[in-house]
Amino acid sequence: MAKFRTGLALAGGGPLGAIYEIGALIAIEESLRGFSLTGCDVYVGVSSGAFLAAGLANRITPQEMYHLFIESSQADDPFEPEVLVRFARREYVRRLIRAPRLIAKALSDHFAAPSNHRFLEALQPLSKALPAGLFDSAPLSAYLKRLSDAPGRTDDFRKLKHKLYIIATALDTAELVTFGAEGYDSVPISRAVEASAALPGVFPPVKIGERYYVDGALQKTLHASAALREGVRLLLGINPIVPYKAPQDHSAKTASLVEGGLVPILSQTFRSLIYSRMKIGMERYRHEYPDADIVLFEPAREDREMFFANVFSYSGRKRLCEHAYQQTRAHLLARAASLEPVLARHEMTVDLAVLKDTSRTLTRFSGGKAGPLSKAIKSLEAVLSRLEPLLASVQKRA
Repeated sequence: MAKFRTGLALAGGGPLGAIYEIGALIAIEESLRGFSLTGCDVYVGVSSGAFLAAGLANRITPQEMYHLFIESSQADDPFEPEVLVRFARREYVRRLIRAPRLIAKALSDHFAAPSNHRFLEALQPLSKALPAGLFDSAPLSAYLKRLSDAPGRTDDFRKLKHKLYIIATALDTAELVTFGAEGYDSVPISRAVEASAALPGVFPPVKIGERYYVDGALQKTLHASAALREGVRLLLGINPIVPYKAPQDHSAKTASLVEGGLVPILSQTFRSLIYSRMKIGMERYRHEYPDADIVLFEPAREDREMFFANVFSYSGRKRLCEHAYQQTRAHLLARAASLEPVLARHEMTVDLAVLKDTSRTLTRFSGGKAGPLSKAIKSLEAVLSRLEPLLASVQKRA
């Protein structure tokens, strides 16, 4: 078994989780000396974390991800969360085509033996006409494919310089599948990411070969064992989804989550399930891999910003990413004393000067280096601005 030194595991959490992870990754990258997020030996990604893990394995830096996903005005091909809510039209059409036959059979069964009980039973097959998911995940895969087609990048697991594992769940068997591992490394990376992020009910299952796959988070939250099995000795993990712990000061008029209706209730339920499974997994990793150092980053449970954030708002995305960046910096500074001996075993250090620099914000990336298209447009504008007075002068003389 090959012995790898460093690994990175990114859990899921939808657009919210991805935005948080980008801010956290930037804070980690600039605060740890001797460590590079695009130079890890093994990457593991689950659900939305698979999207970022695939980018890092393809040497897309956290700062570049910030331009692509957050400060999109600086990117030639920015990612907008709106692509995640395009209706799965093909799935709707496929199901609608089946509806007349299902309705006819339901009516036939009912009138063959009419009764109230029989009528409800006859309606049950109509559920087959419901779409397997509301939104189309294909644009996500297409976007990642475009990024992978850039020079120096690849959509092939086997051509990556470092190991990349994308976790998904086989729908019909509930089996955990690790794309990128032997036997599953011929699948395009972009397709594997689409499968890992196919949250049931939201996105239809993704067909790869003869099997259908759904969100990898159904089985594992972080799945750090995929990296630890490879011999990783220092594993950094980010889990952006934790249950919210509301203030318990009863003297204050703090509204319960129930006042927000169904959405916050479901969110809290989902987060609680993920969090409890995460804690069990972390204890098992420490027991099974005692020689490995595992450093986990998570939001504070009291973090209201993370729970109620609107990720589809442009300003909201920027604010949340900045929040994640600053919270991770504070987290690193508070843990610096305990992290130093752990990192020293791997020839790394915490840069206290960077963490204590209160002037650091993500807004400094807003004026970053423009892409090729942006450069071309600016050059054209400069030429036209010089040409305009010349044309005016010629026209006046004529």
